[in-house]
Amino acid sequence: MKTQHVVFLLSLTFATSCKKKIMTTVDTKVQTPIAKKISSNLEKHEDLRVDNYFWLNDRENPEVIEYLEQENAYNAKMTEHTKDFQDSLFEEMKSRIKEDDSSVPYKLNGYWYLTRYEKGKDYPIYSRKKETLEAEEEILFDCNREAEGHNYYKMSGLNVSPDNTLIAFGVDTLSRRKYTIRIKNLVTGEVYPESIETTTGGSTWAADSKTLFYTKKDDETLRSDKIYRHVLGTPVSEDVEVYNEKDDTFYTFVYKTKSKKFLVIGSSSTLTSEYRILRADDPMGQFKVFQPRTRGVEYGIAHYEDHFYVLTNADDATNFKLMKVSDQNTTREHWQDLIPHRENILLEDIEIFKDYLVISERDNGLNKINIKRWDGTADYYLPFDNETYTAYVSTNPDFNTKYLRYAYNSLTTPNSVIDFDMETKEKHVKKEQEVLGGTFDKNNYVSERVWATANDGTKIPISLVYRKGIQKNGKNPLLQYGYGSYGSTIDPYFSTVRLSLLDRGFIYAIAHVRGSEYLGRSWYDEGKLLKKKNTFTDFIDCSSFLINQGYTSSDHLYAMGGSAGGLLMGAVINMAPKLYNGVVAAVPFVDVVTTMLDDSIPLTTGEYDEWGNPNEKVYYEYMKSYSPYDNVIAQEYPNMLVTTGLHDSQVQYWEPAKWVAKLRELKTDTNVLLLHTNMDAGHGGASGRFEALKEVAEEYAFLLDLESIKD
Repeated sequence: MKTQHVVFLLSLTFATSCKKKIMTTVDTKVQTPIAKKISSNLEKHEDLRVDNYFWLNDRENPEVIEYLEQENAYNAKMTEHTKDFQDSLFEEMKSRIKEDDSSVPYKLNGYWYLTRYEKGKDYPIYSRKKETLEAEEEILFDCNREAEGHNYYKMSGLNVSPDNTLIAFGVDTLSRRKYTIRIKNLVTGEVYPESIETTTGGSTWAADSKTLFYTKKDDETLRSDKIYRHVLGTPVSEDVEVYNEKDDTFYTFVYKTKSKKFLVIGSSSTLTSEYRILRADDPMGQFKVFQPRTRGVEYGIAHYEDHFYVLTNADDATNFKLMKVSDQNTTREHWQDLIPHRENILLEDIEIFKDYLVISERDNGLNKINIKRWDGTADYYLPFDNETYTAYVSTNPDFNTKYLRYAYNSLTTPNSVIDFDMETKEKHVKKEQEVLGGTFDKNNYVSERVWATANDGTKIPISLVYRKGIQKNGKNPLLQYGYGSYGSTIDPYFSTVRLSLLDRGFIYAIAHVRGSEYLGRSWYDEGKLLKKKNTFTDFIDCSSFLINQGYTSSDHLYAMGGSAGGLLMGAVINMAPKLYNGVVAAVPFVDVVTTMLDDSIPLTTGEYDEWGNPNEKVYYEYMKSYSPYDNVIAQEYPNMLVTTGLHDSQVQYWEPAKWVAKLRELKTDTNVLLLHTNMDAGHGGASGRFEALKEVAEEYAFLLDLESIKD
């Protein structure tokens, strides 16, 4: 269900204006998969729902696997004529990527750390150099070797001990986000026998470099609910549980402050947070509650000298404010205002340095970075002059530095990593994203921000990008992307992959609908719980605006969303199916009521503050009124491509599978409907960078074929 700050590059499906081209109607020579119907009665609040495809909720059932494989075979047959085009698109997109690329190194505790890729290889190589970048490279992990023999491989949570001799890391080989933590000796190269299973992959070392704290997940719900302490060299079976988050609407995590002085256990739900602290040099001590949880009050903490800095929405600070408190007396009555609440500016995050405080804000939808000296002698903003862009504070683990590392890009400008001298205000561009191939020129593209009017009069921002020379004659194919949940904001970002659409005449649009925090926290509040339908109607109103302004027409308009954005797609096509010629729903959360009533499903209980708890009648009835699966009816639907992963832990595969089966049963059109299940992956798709690119190429070929674009 929940996907944070993830822009789905997968699953794009489109059609053409005449709706009679190659893939817009079902080929009668290809047998369409038909799922059998087994009636299941689902009753709640004296309301009966009949689910004929509930039986698909069993990945161990051979008949379920057989049905998914039939759908995959159908998808392959229906797209067979595009295989050569897929190959050429893959090579085209791959040719823009610098294969032997590397990250900008950052310094931590005497070492420079970097991530690099080698030509022709899918996975990263993690390495470091001692003191200077001219030093000999020390390979921490070559994930290309580690991934051998696995259909899926993901390494996460790399965490070096304070004495620089050990590294803890997590590995997932199923794409179920159940990581196994291992420990490697960086002096000898030995990987220790400790194997800590069913974790988040993340961990943190105490100051002694032998005590490791980590987060366990519930084996069934996958909720991260327990923090354990492991002492190097002792059996994992003897690890001590130091915290158990018993409220099943919360999840927990552990980390160390940037000052390295405190270990922190965090507990969080959608609307409420709580922290516990322990000095990092006292790992056997007891964690102390920083401030007890109060429903509706969120806060985050950062440590500097002898104070904590608290980012919070306490006291009705809807857009958050910054407070400070002594690290000896941390409860609410001791907090003091530092940066007050502002009605029109969202305070998103802070970064603390020895001499500077850096504040990330959002003003009228745009990122702002404010820099202040602790002594009060400087207070200024980094200058950004684009109409729509993305800027964010990057990796800054070094506390004692005058350099701020941040990143900048826009819909037309490749990403840059910049070191900014906060004292002299000089910029040092450390890396500019290379777009290989020799054909890209950012001056050939235009980006703009326009405002649609929602049905209730609210102005909805839309970020657009397209090639220069586009005429507003209603004939342009346009891809409209949306998400709109969890307060997660999709900023306008640059994509080399997207060029394959723009260069073939597509306009790309991001609809910044309510449910994100694009225009502040109230923007989020207006798109969740009993106001969730604002997200759907905003998206539809943005579509109507783009048509009315001549950017496109319903014959050439396409919609895309993934995960909770897939819910958006499902709701939109039930409400306004004739507005779109094609829709893609990637790993879509579409069976809202059934999923939210099943607290054994991963993430369900933690989502109550986002969607509501359907065990309460008012939320049940509201959810049911928009749940895509429950509202499929006998009507015409757009051309559709639906994607999922068999091992998805966030949106279970059976949601899209059931949805497609029901659509096949009830829809009255002959438009194409495809379901593609990745049988080896989960929520994020393939793990290798080029394998993932092949998935995009497959979907782009499908898209372009529907627009009769062959090369």
